[in-house]
Amino acid sequence: MLVVKEIKELQERIAREKQEGRTIGFVPTMGALHQGHLSLIEKAGQQTDFVVTSIFVNPTQFNDKKDLTNYPRTLDKDLELLQETACQLVFAPEVKTIYPQEDKRQFNFGKLEQVLEGQFRPGHFNGVAQVVSKLFDMTKPDQAFFGQKDFQQLVIIKALVKQLNLPIEIVACPTMREEDGLAMSSRNQRLTDEQRQNAPHIYQTLKQARNKARSMSVNEVKQWVIETIDQNEFLQTEYFEITDDENLDTIESWNSPLNKVGSLAVHCGEVRLIDNIVFE
Repeated sequence: MLVVKEIKELQERIAREKQEGRTIGFVPTMGALHQGHLSLIEKAGQQTDFVVTSIFVNPTQFNDKKDLTNYPRTLDKDLELLQETACQLVFAPEVKTIYPQEDKRQFNFGKLEQVLEGQFRPGHFNGVAQVVSKLFDMTKPDQAFFGQKDFQQLVIIKALVKQLNLPIEIVACPTMREEDGLAMSSRNQRLTDEQRQNAPHIYQTLKQARNKARSMSVNEVKQWVIETIDQNEFLQTEYFEITDDENLDTIESWNSPLNKVGSLAVHCGEVRLIDNIVFE
């Protein structure tokens, strides 16, 4: 496994692989890797010939500077984990390598970036689009792999590829969970023992909500989820919405023919956790 920090070295190696007729799989990460990331890399190894993983904590997608400062950075441990995977090339650049000057590009994703996370994290998805578009340009992958835990991000990345007319297939991979149901996230490392014991209440509530949908209206389910999560003294719901999975329009009735996804953000102490569930 090769580890590179410079764009030129990254592109030279990828160009060599492409000349040999190999397909490129790409998994962008912000490090602090867990089994969720590794499952994306495993999928990339199954579907492409040469797997590239990036590790870069992107400053432009943090609307809260404190969150950026506190984000876990564990590069040595990450590289150890990657040695055991299908990853063949790690790109771990410095901030000045990705942003030699300020990126002033403004993307327009319309409603997709204004609802759910966008409502509470202004500028977040523009920062995601800035870094992902740069990484796509540098790696020129055939396929890029993203987890469904970041459901809205996945929708926006697909829109980005369409807007920029990039020949990249976006592959969505299932959310990986701990044994107690908590969605795997780098932020879980920041939970205290007590918070970690209570955090699974989020997914337990989402699973129950799917059953409640048989006897409750959409609005009743939404209210029930928020009230049930907030009954736990360690948790405070920021939002819970049920939308379709393409345009992120709010679902008003279970009779809607569209695929329905319930998405939420919950504060557990100072740690903000997101999760979602598909309503059958």
